[in-house]
Order: sequence, then structure tokens, then C-alpha cells
Amino acid sequence: MKGLTSMRNRQLLARYGAAFLLVFVAAFSRLLPHPANFTAIGAIALFGGVYLEKRFAFVVPILAMLMSDYFIGFYSGMYWVYGSFVLIGLIGVWLKNHKKPLYILGGTFVSSILFFAITNFGVWMTPGSMYAPTWAGLVECYVLAIPFFRNTVGGDLFFVAVMFGAYEGLLMVLKKEQTEQSVVG
Repeated sequence: MKGLTSMRNRQLLARYGAAFLLVFVAAFSRLLPHPANFTAIGAIALFGGVYLEKRFAFVVPILAMLMSDYFIGFYSGMYWVYGSFVLIGLIGVWLKNHKKPLYILGGTFVSSILFFAITNFGVWMTPGSMYAPTWAGLVECYVLAIPFFRNTVGGDLFFVAVMFGAYEGLLMVLKKEQTEQSVVG
């Protein structure tokens, strides 16, 4: 029995350690050269919602983002980014009980759209923005942001595939190890 408890503790440590590590590595990937908006922001929020316990689902990804923003530099309108980040995390919480490839793909696209809509609205709302505080200014803001949206979707799809794939691979290895241990033990 002691061997099984020790194995369970080791597996829990591996699961949570790997999840936290993936979130922080993805957040710090923002420090590497990359095309504009091709980042792991959406993937981090989705991943946190799906794979972390509720008490960590938002705190760990936001802490990772704050740490990477410390190195990148804080910027006006961060609250729009973080607000969209929290909403994307809620999509992840929903996905936790609906972990099917089609739902994950759909959640990724919805996350990209949400990020685009919220952060560009924030750019338009920022005092002194280059966009007029009119309906035409808002439309112009969204139209000029379309090229960046392609990279947002690409980054979200790439990083969701990497993070979810790596973590699901780890879960399969741990499950196989547990099965083998229970047969031996």
C-alpha cells in the first residue's frame, strides 16, 4: 500500500509540476522573437482552465503572464488583455468537462475572437488613441487589426496543440505507469 501511495504522490507531483511548468514556459516564450501576436496567451488561459484545479486555474496563468510582462514591460491597456485572459480561462473551465478535439478547436477559435474583440476595443477606448472616439474610429481600429488576428489564431492553434498535446501525452504515460504498477503490485 505504501508503494501505491508513493506512486500516486509522485504522479500528482508530475501532473501539477508539468502543468505549472508548461504555463510558465509558454508565458516566457513571449520573450523570444516572434511574429506580432503569435503568442501563447490564449493557450495559457485555456490550458489553465482545463488542466489546473479551480483554485489555480486563473492564478497560475495570470502570475505567469505578470512575470513575463515584468520583463517585456508593462503597458497601457493591460487590463483589456488580462480581462480577455480571464474570459478565455472561463472557456477553459467549460472545456474541462468537454475535452473533445472539436470542442477544443472551437474553444481556441472563440478565444482568438474574444481576445481580438476585447483588446482592440481597449485600444480604441484608450485616451489619446490614434482612432477617433466614434463609430468610424472603432471600425477603423478593427479593420486595421485584421492582419494581426491571423497571427493570433495561428499562435493560439499552435500553442494549444503543443501544450494540450504534451500534457495529454504525459497523462497517457502516467496512466500506463499506474496500470503497470497495479498489475505488478
